[in-house]
Amino acid sequence: MKTDVFITGGGIGGLTLALKLVKAGIDVVMVEKLPGKQPVYKGELLQPKSMQIFDGLQVFEEITSQGQIIEVLDLIELSKTLKVKDQSFMDYTVIPGKYNAAYMIHHEVLKGIIRTKAESYSNFHYFSGSSCKSIDGKVATVQKGKEQFDVEASFFIGAEGRASVTRQAMGIKVEPIKYNHHFITVTFPRPTNFVGGQIFSSYNRFLGLFPLPNDEVRSVYLIPAGDYKKIKEKSIDHFHKLYTELAPAIDGYVQKLVDWSKIQLMIPIMYHADTYVSGNMAIIGDAAHAVHPMAGEGMNMAIQDADILGELLVDMYKQQKLNLENLNQYEAVRKERADYLIQLSHLSALAYSFPFQPVSWLRSKTFERMEEDPVLHFKQMLNVSGLGMWKESVRDRFIQGGMMPTRKKELPKEQKEMKLFTAEDDYPWKWRGLR
Repeated sequence: MKTDVFITGGGIGGLTLALKLVKAGIDVVMVEKLPGKQPVYKGELLQPKSMQIFDGLQVFEEITSQGQIIEVLDLIELSKTLKVKDQSFMDYTVIPGKYNAAYMIHHEVLKGIIRTKAESYSNFHYFSGSSCKSIDGKVATVQKGKEQFDVEASFFIGAEGRASVTRQAMGIKVEPIKYNHHFITVTFPRPTNFVGGQIFSSYNRFLGLFPLPNDEVRSVYLIPAGDYKKIKEKSIDHFHKLYTELAPAIDGYVQKLVDWSKIQLMIPIMYHADTYVSGNMAIIGDAAHAVHPMAGEGMNMAIQDADILGELLVDMYKQQKLNLENLNQYEAVRKERADYLIQLSHLSALAYSFPFQPVSWLRSKTFERMEEDPVLHFKQMLNVSGLGMWKESVRDRFIQGGMMPTRKKELPKEQKEMKLFTAEDDYPWKWRGLR
């Protein structure tokens, strides 16, 4: 079998890349080891940049119609007695333009939307229950059941996650950083008036609640690393109490979980590959970088990787400039952005990781000052959204630490718009040219 681009891994990132390519007439073979829909919880929070990308792929309306909009995330700090002590918020609407909200959507629903769109093109060839065993030069060996077959391609893209065969074929090693905590995660019914995201934290506890469509809510609860087995040995009532003590509004809803069967363990790690490109191979998403999951960064970074790499490959084929050196343009755009988000998520993880009251106090004051300072608030939302990157200054740090007063003046819309990524920022080769 021959194709233009071979993609291993049929997750959100791989499918986004495939859709972008097949829309431009590029032949794509995709292999996905999972045979069908999976019950495992994965990323469900779509950031504004991802929505902008999906708008360009003509699936925006379908996603929003099947998703739950989130405009505000409430950050609620609790006292030792679990009474509300401080409350701040993160408001997406401070971002100018159409893409100023996040959306929650079931992972498998999102995959289905993108895959169905890609399958409407005859140049998309999808093999489920199949895995790439090796890549050698211009040939990938694929295992499907007991059979093997080869796929000859011009480009090989690894979107297969942490255990990436493509990354191994590129000779790239990553060293994962582990955290002192894990998460338990589950979806259950929610009150109909629960429409914004909420994060509850105390000096030693953390619970995130994010509304899904169909009156459901996705939850993540922080536990010490290694405690999952010990917690599961307790009754399900103990689990209910862990949640309702922090979020009384879900009392009567979390109890719809009658056993531990749907409650899953999520183990966060962090790494960043030294390079994303080698010869005719490239990696995207978790194959290239793993990030601590605070706001769906992993899935959104994969979508954004796919957009940049996809646009680059489309232009290379359109201009018939298939020089492999052009692939480096993808890494030049994405690596710095990914590294910055990885570090921001890492800092957020540290802010919630240590069960000490001084850490809780500092976290609360930092978020409070970020809310009160329009510049800090916009920077935070811009960086989280993926629509731009505006790094914090020394002055910002002093304001966060309470050593300088907060700014009160709102940023003009024109100044905010100047901080958004432009088409030239995203696709610089369109102006500089390809080899």
